[in-house]
Amino acid sequence: MNEIAEFIKQSRKSAGLTQEQFAMRSGLGLRFVRELEQGKQTVRMDKVNQALAMFGMVAVPGRIEKGERD
Repeated sequence: MNEIAEFIKQSRKSAGLTQEQFAMRSGLGLRFVRELEQGKQTVRMDKVNQALAMFGMVAVPGRIEKGERD
């Protein structure tokens, strides 16, 4: 989840958006955006994909390769 969190944060900043602006434009709550960017492990995937959709991305299930676990 940390890679997604970092991607969202950097993409949001590159777009010149504050967390509040991003939350409003994506239809997500500010609290969720903050927790997502902080790398909270227990976030809803539908909301993660809602955030990622702002940048034309989507998270999909996949296998964790050896050495990729936190």
